[in-house]
Amino acid sequence: MKFAILGLLVVLLIGFFVVVWKAARDWRWYNIVAVCITMLLAVVFLFPTAGVLESRSAWHEAKEKFEKQAAEAHASNRRIKYGDSEDPSAGEGVINLVQKLKQVGVEAGRRWRHLQMQNVANNNITLVRAQQDAAVDGIPGADPADPADDAAAAGPPQPLLPESLVVYGFAEQANTEQVLIPTFYLGEFRVVSSTPTQVTLTPTGPLEANQLQAISSRQARSWSLYELLPLDGHRAFVAEESVPTDENFFGRIDEELVRRLLENKVTEATLQSYLRDGSRATQDDPPLSRWVKIEFEKNHGIEVDSPEQRGALDGGFFDGNGRAVDGRLQRGEDGQVRFKKGDQILVKEEAGSELIDEGVAKLIDRYYLRPLNDYRYILRRIRLRLTELANRTTELEFEKKVLEEAIAKTDAMLVVNQDIKLKLEYDLAQFQKEKTAIEDYFSKLRARVDKMRADMARLHQQNLALEQKLEQQHFAIQQRLDGVASSP
Repeated sequence: MKFAILGLLVVLLIGFFVVVWKAARDWRWYNIVAVCITMLLAVVFLFPTAGVLESRSAWHEAKEKFEKQAAEAHASNRRIKYGDSEDPSAGEGVINLVQKLKQVGVEAGRRWRHLQMQNVANNNITLVRAQQDAAVDGIPGADPADPADDAAAAGPPQPLLPESLVVYGFAEQANTEQVLIPTFYLGEFRVVSSTPTQVTLTPTGPLEANQLQAISSRQARSWSLYELLPLDGHRAFVAEESVPTDENFFGRIDEELVRRLLENKVTEATLQSYLRDGSRATQDDPPLSRWVKIEFEKNHGIEVDSPEQRGALDGGFFDGNGRAVDGRLQRGEDGQVRFKKGDQILVKEEAGSELIDEGVAKLIDRYYLRPLNDYRYILRRIRLRLTELANRTTELEFEKKVLEEAIAKTDAMLVVNQDIKLKLEYDLAQFQKEKTAIEDYFSKLRARVDKMRADMARLHQQNLALEQKLEQQHFAIQQRLDGVASSP
C-alpha cells in the first residue's frame, strides 16, 4: 500500500512538471515560481501530515482498545460486585459476601489477625502487629497514604486492644493458597498492657501441654485474637458447589473435609453426626436433633417479643417461653413474625407438631440436625474435666505406688514362703516316709498282738478247761475225804 501511494505521488509530481512546462509559454515567471513553491510546500508538509494521520490512527486504535477494556472491566466489576446470575458456578458477588461476612463478624465480635509473637517471659506473651504496605495493589501510580495525614485524621493513637479484655488466641498457618488462617486453639488470655503496635497477654488459667509446647517452642508465630469464640454452624461443612435438596436440607456435606478435620479426634458417633447433618431423620435419632419442615396452610403469626423488658445480663436473652426480652433481639411493632399460606419453614419437632395439631400447617419432611456446640462452655467443661482427670491421675499414681510397694512386699513374702514351702515339702516327704514305716511297724505289731490275743484266748480256754478239770478233781477228792472221814 505504501509503494502504491509513493508511485501515485511520483506520477503526480511528473504530471505537475509536465503541466508547468506546457504552460510556461503563457505564464509569467512569478506565476511559475508561486506554483513551484506551493508544490514544494505541499510535498514538504505531506510527511508531517502522514505522521499526524499515523499517530491519530494509533490513538484511535488505543482508544478502541481501552474502551473495550473499560467495558470488560465494567462487566467484570459488575460480576464481582453482584455475581453472575447466568453462571451460578462463578460464585456470589462481593455485596452478598460482605453481608455474610458482616453477619459472621457480628457473631464473632472484634478480632485481630496476623499478630507476630515477639517474646514469651514470666507467663506473659508479647504480640506485635505486622506492618502492612499502605500502597494500593493493582492500581498503577497509586501513592501510599501519608502517615502524618492518617495520624491527624485518626486523632491520638489508640491501644491495639483494650486492657483487661479477655480474648481467645489461635495459631495461624498458611493454607494451599498461602493465606494465613487460624488452625490451632492456644487458650484464653487477658490483656495486661497494650500500645498501638503491640499487646501483652497472660493466660487466665493453666494452659494445656500442647498449647504450652506450641507457644514455648515458637511454633505459633502468627496469632489471631478473638473477642468471642467462633460459633458453631451447620453450613460450615457443606461442599461449596452443593445446593439444598429434599435429601439434605443444607446441601451435600463435604465428607473429605469433615474426615480430615475430625477423624481419629472424636468418637465415631460424633463423626457420623457431622456427616449426617441436614439429612432425613430416623426414629432412632435423639429428640433434640429431630427437626421438621412444615408448610403453612393459612396465614399465621407467632409472637416472638416478650412483654417483659430487661437486659440480657439480668437473666438471659429470652424468657421461659423463648420470647426475646432484650431490646436488641426484639422484632418491634406488634412483636410477631407473620407467615403467609404456602410459606415453608424448618422448626424443631415439638414446635412443628404443635402447629400441625392446631391445623395451621402440614408436615413436609423430617430432618436430622446435629445440636450445635457452645465452645465457651465446652472449653470450660473440658478444662474442668482435665483438672479432674489430673487430680484423679495423681490419686491413681499414689495408689499405683502403694500397689507396687505391696506387690514388692508380696513378692518378697512369696520368696520366703517358697523357701518355707520347699522345707515343708521336704518335711512332708520325710513325714510320709516315717508314716509309712510307722504304719508298716504298726501293722506288724498289730499282727503280733492279734496273734498274741489269739494265743492268749486259746490259753485262756485251756486254763478254763484245766480249772474246771481241777475243780472236778478237787470235788472228787473232797468227796473221798468226806467219805473217809464219815466212816467209823
